[in-house]
Amino acid sequence: MAKGKTTAFFCKECGYETSKWLGQCPGCKEWNTFVEELVTKKTKGLTGKNILESKPVAINEVDAADEERISTGFSELDRVLGGGIVPGGMVLVGGDPGIGKSTLLLQVCRNLSNDGKKVLYISGEESVKQIKLRANRIGKFNDKMLLLCETSLDTIEEQIKVCNPDIVVIDSIQTMYREEVGSAPGSVSQVRESTNALMQVAKGSTIPMFIVGHVTKEGVVAGPRVLEHMVDTVLYFEGDRHAAYRIIRGVKNRYGSTNEIGVFEMRSEGLEQILNPSEFMLEGRPTDASGSVVACLMEGTRPILVEIQALLTRSNFGMPRRTAVGTDYNRVNLLMAVLEKRIGIQMGDFDAYVNVAGGMKISEPGLDLALVIAMLSSYKNRVIEADTIFFGEVGLAGEIRAVAMTDQRVAEAKKLGFKRCVLPKVSMDSLKDTSGIELIGISNVKEAQDLV
Repeated sequence: MAKGKTTAFFCKECGYETSKWLGQCPGCKEWNTFVEELVTKKTKGLTGKNILESKPVAINEVDAADEERISTGFSELDRVLGGGIVPGGMVLVGGDPGIGKSTLLLQVCRNLSNDGKKVLYISGEESVKQIKLRANRIGKFNDKMLLLCETSLDTIEEQIKVCNPDIVVIDSIQTMYREEVGSAPGSVSQVRESTNALMQVAKGSTIPMFIVGHVTKEGVVAGPRVLEHMVDTVLYFEGDRHAAYRIIRGVKNRYGSTNEIGVFEMRSEGLEQILNPSEFMLEGRPTDASGSVVACLMEGTRPILVEIQALLTRSNFGMPRRTAVGTDYNRVNLLMAVLEKRIGIQMGDFDAYVNVAGGMKISEPGLDLALVIAMLSSYKNRVIEADTIFFGEVGLAGEIRAVAMTDQRVAEAKKLGFKRCVLPKVSMDSLKDTSGIELIGISNVKEAQDLV
């Protein structure tokens, strides 16, 4: 083996390093995650000058003025980023293959270049001609948009210094490599070293960077978990690749909230942002079918109205089926048990199918009341008025509990033309504007049954 090089074992989940293979990682407690890789020993240390340059600063002396953010040209993406791109920030974009990550970033590059920003798009997966073919489908680009097909980090760092761009896009981080690291591109060592090198360039030159990351079959970014710790913002691009819409969700953001989402629609010319997702989600809903209700949910600071569908049929087998699409399966079972216990409805011999229309995945507790109403509507075969919305949390005692941001939910319902809102009675006193919509407060599931 060459002098200065040795092997070590790295955890694929957290990046923990050890000299021998271990069954369980001491850092993250995961099993069978260690891989052996070739590493290079670096003996260069800090000089006296470097040590003297690094010294603590009093917190009151730090300038706390907000830096001017750069707009991406998409208000939906700006919201998820916390108001726009932060100079020197690193944004990791993950998602399934074919979901639209590269297309979205290419559109962002077009918007930025049209605003006079110099953009450098670095691809390790496509040739210049392949990117040009995709760009022709998206729209017209100007000379501010630069393309580079390269995987060597040394070359990339040198080209960034020469071009001095305003924005850099790396597609993707798993294809980048540094020659000093002996392992293959995409390995734990290469991904960690590549991200660290790009981070130093971004922070040192205040150049914002977008990094595309592949995801595993479990839906998490491939490579070590330390990759997500190193970047400033982690965005996940979600949605069925066969469906029309896509959702970009922030799971980590040092410069803003992680509860925001952006909604896009995939079209032949690229991704188009949906400024009113509630209206988009409610298109084509039935108005004369039992088991169909509309719920108002919160995604960060944004209220979204979705259709909840439930179908209860008598089971022909000894073990009734329970199916939930778009919400927690166990939550559906819990609410059915509450209905059986608190109002005496026997659902033990009924198959139950629950669906959140449109393919959304909802985990907010404000969905509980809409699920209960939908199941009661299907059980009794009663149609719920199409201009009524529901929201509220249901407890094990059958009580309807308050949820956050009641005013925003009611305002969104009024904006879309709903005439009636059923909500927890304890939340009615906190409402500021009650004009233009009828409010019905209920306190338990018995009142919900009487309402149906």
